Amino acid sequence: MTLKEALILDKEQLKSLQEEILDKAKKSKINAYIGFETSGEGVPILLKDNIQVKNWNVTCGSNILQGYIAPYNATVVEKLKSAGLAPTGRANMDEFAMGSTTESSFYGATLNPHDHSRVPGGSSGGSAAAVAEGIAIAALGSDTGGSIRQPAAYCGVVGFKPSYGKVSRYGLGAYASSLDQIGPITQNVEDSAILYDIIAGHDPKDSTSANIEHLPIAPNLDPNKKYTIAVIDNYIKEASSDVQKAYEVAIKTLEDAGHTIIYKEMTNTKYDIATYYIIATAEAATNLARYDGIRYGNRADDIKNTKELFEKTRTQGFGDEVKRRILLGNFVLSSGYYDAYYIKAQKVRHLIKDEYNNIFKEADLILSPIAPSVAPKLGENEDPLEMYKSDMYTIAINLVGLPALSLPIMKNSDGMPVGLQLISKAFNEQPIFDTALSLEQRLNYKN
Repeated sequence: MTLKEALILDKEQLKSLQEEILDKAKKSKINAYIGFETSGEGVPILLKDNIQVKNWNVTCGSNILQGYIAPYNATVVEKLKSAGLAPTGRANMDEFAMGSTTESSFYGATLNPHDHSRVPGGSSGGSAAAVAEGIAIAALGSDTGGSIRQPAAYCGVVGFKPSYGKVSRYGLGAYASSLDQIGPITQNVEDSAILYDIIAGHDPKDSTSANIEHLPIAPNLDPNKKYTIAVIDNYIKEASSDVQKAYEVAIKTLEDAGHTIIYKEMTNTKYDIATYYIIATAEAATNLARYDGIRYGNRADDIKNTKELFEKTRTQGFGDEVKRRILLGNFVLSSGYYDAYYIKAQKVRHLIKDEYNNIFKEADLILSPIAPSVAPKLGENEDPLEMYKSDMYTIAINLVGLPALSLPIMKNSDGMPVGLQLISKAFNEQPIFDTALSLEQRLNYKN
């Protein structure tokens, strides 16, 4: 059942639907759910385990937050409830959203519903896998460097990362504050627009929230509108044959639909990767300093003094990937390296933004890969550098604060989904949804 269909059900039907979904989720073998809590009545929506729901044990997929009970609702949760939707279940995720596979979770890896030997992507892997498996009508995830779009592509569902500031971050467990954004993961484009309309809008509780009017997307969807779409030639050369084939299919479909295709080039993605991981880890090191064993969650036992409390709590509480990013973040912020790394990264961030702005002078949208290949096997990306490289196509969008939507295009010979993303100017989401709906209707992709 789609979100649009569920929204017209009566109270008793919704109660039965929620029970049915939770029952299926408990029997599922993919480890997409890590909690089966509910809050209120309405259409059941799965939430990533870093979105606060009052009286829920929200842990960000980490050992250090075991036992923490959220004392308030995130703004997106209040919006869901006001619209007749009910938070239902906590989705597995990479610890503190740091990862691209959901393997760094304290609760163990989530499996890709299309092939249990493969990852679902990350960090919102539980959310995407659950929607693809049919054990969630729709879900919310968070996207810091592709964490909604990449798992959506790996699992064959629709994932939307809104413009930075369009959806409140109040109540979201922070990874990198200038990059994080909550967004929907759904079965189709129309559901994505509906859920986005529900959670979008200015929030005075969030100082980074954009104080602009939200123009509803779903009622104005028009797959017949024609746009100019830029294709980044040099990006596709680094992708696998599966992704290149999906690119060809998408371009031909867009041309047949009457859209104008133009060809552009952009700076090598290695600069995006370096810039992103300097900025993201610097912000992460700062945000995660609050987890000290005193204010939140778990606390180490058998301690003699405050220094030992900090050291033991953080050593036992954080996983390897989180520790790695904290170390890197503290390094680039340290005296003597701040100018050489962090300040330089912020300057390159501005250059990346200028590059996108130049393309948007001629194009309404950009078509881009999401990942260099289909979902890798579990354990395949044990080398952190290889995992970081898998984010090459998604991280620049977060650095610049643009909206982007991941759409499944086809399946490869092994039956694995291949997705691409549509990107537009900040606060100009309608062309993305119109074009994505146009593609979706013509491709007729089946999960």
